[in-house]
Amino acid sequence: MKTTIRVNRKKPESLTKQITDQLTGLIESGVMTVGSYLPSERDLAEQVKVARNVVRGSYENLMRAGKIQSEGRKGRTVKSRAKKRAGGKTAASSKARKK
Repeated sequence: MKTTIRVNRKKPESLTKQITDQLTGLIESGVMTVGSYLPSERDLAEQVKVARNVVRGSYENLMRAGKIQSEGRKGRTVKSRAKKRAGGKTAASSKARKK
């Protein structure tokens, strides 16, 4: 998938945050669907013309936020969302409490 990520070096926010915010927008808008692979760190860094550690930081932020997951050597994919149940609890959290 060819992403349309751009950074503005004149903005006060970090390059990592700019990339994280743009990827979050693509995921939440449905442009990047559940299960789709993100570009490799190297590919995205070359495309955006930033260092790989900037892209790595963005991916780590997205993983902490629960937006993406690592598939090992296969790469990183968009993570599925947990379904909300009545009362605002997720199905996964309800199961964890019953044990």
